[in-house]
Amino acid sequence: MTTSSNAVLEPAVRDAREAAPAALSPTRPLYWSVRRELWENRSIYLAPLGVAVFVVVGLVIHGITMPSHLPSMLGRETGSLPSSAAMYRMMALLMMVTAFVVGTFYCVEALSGERRDRSILFWKSLPVSDLTTVLAKASIPLVVLPLVTFAAIVATQLSVLLLSAVALLVQGQGVAQFWNGLQLPTLWVKLPYALAAIALWHAPIYAFLLMVSGWARRTAALWAVLPLLAIGLFEKATMNTLRVASFVEYRLVGWYGAAFDVHAGEHTPFHPLTSLAPGRFLGTPGLWIGLAVAALFLAAAVRLRRYREPS
Repeated sequence: MTTSSNAVLEPAVRDAREAAPAALSPTRPLYWSVRRELWENRSIYLAPLGVAVFVVVGLVIHGITMPSHLPSMLGRETGSLPSSAAMYRMMALLMMVTAFVVGTFYCVEALSGERRDRSILFWKSLPVSDLTTVLAKASIPLVVLPLVTFAAIVATQLSVLLLSAVALLVQGQGVAQFWNGLQLPTLWVKLPYALAAIALWHAPIYAFLLMVSGWARRTAALWAVLPLLAIGLFEKATMNTLRVASFVEYRLVGWYGAAFDVHAGEHTPFHPLTSLAPGRFLGTPGLWIGLAVAALFLAAAVRLRRYREPS
């Protein structure tokens, strides 16, 4: 090739390099995979929103149809402020339970659904690895749902607080005492910690459901529940013990006793006097064993998605 031809080609090569797109960021496929899950599964944010609307509308109807309960709801009766504060904490608990239910149903259908409708053939044609896809699906109950739940809890409590303040002002009552008794800022500070603790504690549950979803060809929910139920019944019938049931209970609600210092006589979750115990929570063996098991389940889910044929 002559010098003149090189001189002609060099500008063309340079222009081609400048026109070439920048290298794809490693996190870009994960980001768009998470957005895809939000597009395809609107229940992730519609379910908490629906529960929030249900709570607000239900309390308004309750206050109108049963006006005798209105003083205790607004903290105008002697000793009613604790019950009013408990109502706000129960709102938070209801939203957390909703998030867990949504997360479990989502994980059960996350991998089996795309095989059942054969959309997996399209998604596998894209330059997105199975690991990225599974991590995106796991991030929904572990990251996205806690954030959505926190926003829904705060919005619900603010809506109820605004309605309560209007009712108090119409009746000529002060709002300051009611606000101080609720201690909502304290609750809002502890909620992110509680949601993070729940997500980490429940990580092996979500990962197990994802693995079952990747393995089961049909009725993944039954395959996730029936083995544990059968083992528990067999244990009860043969040894008259409830170790399996105790283990399931510990995996579901054990995070509360590990992440918080529960005071004697306290029965309502997230009581304002409850103190955080992050050191004890991070030092709990059940947390780290659960995370290690969750990593194994996710690795199995990645492998199952890679080699499992559509239903």
